[in-house]
Amino acid sequence: MGDYYDIDDILAEEDFVPVQFLKAVNGVKIDESSERGFVEQDSKAELPFWLARGLHLQQAISIKVPACFNRNTRLEIEADAGSVDLRSRCSYFYEFGCKVAPFCDKSIGLLVSYTFKARYKEVLYKAHTKAFAAASKVMNFLTKEETNLYEAAQSSMAAFRKWRMGGPRLQRASILGRKRKPPE
Repeated sequence: MGDYYDIDDILAEEDFVPVQFLKAVNGVKIDESSERGFVEQDSKAELPFWLARGLHLQQAISIKVPACFNRNTRLEIEADAGSVDLRSRCSYFYEFGCKVAPFCDKSIGLLVSYTFKARYKEVLYKAHTKAFAAASKVMNFLTKEETNLYEAAQSSMAAFRKWRMGGPRLQRASILGRKRKPPE
């Protein structure tokens, strides 16, 4: 299979994560306002996940829990997952959560799973019942993954309505109408 790049995968790794440097690093300038070309041990910064993952694998940094998975977000999701604006926290909430969990807090995986299960039915229900004007309001709170699910549900519902209102029906295959030749 040929090499290809998934834009959603790339964008999910652009989110920033808080990190702490475990080692001093020379030749690196994290803050443009700083004159120094190195980072001291125990310095804290925010880096894009794709960079932080590489530095973590080299044991140069530790990755802390990103804000979109912090205690406040967890409490809001537990209270009413359907009303939480996940898009403003992280547009790729589920994919990013799956990527970052192994590097900082494994319980993020449980949070992502719980959140998806809690919001799944509601997203589908809204996709099947909301008028277009109300749909745009709903879309403002959905993550990229939920938006794809919502659009797929709307598309399938539109196809069902078209079929129901007189689209092509199942037809008997012409071969089924033929009689068999008697054995000789």
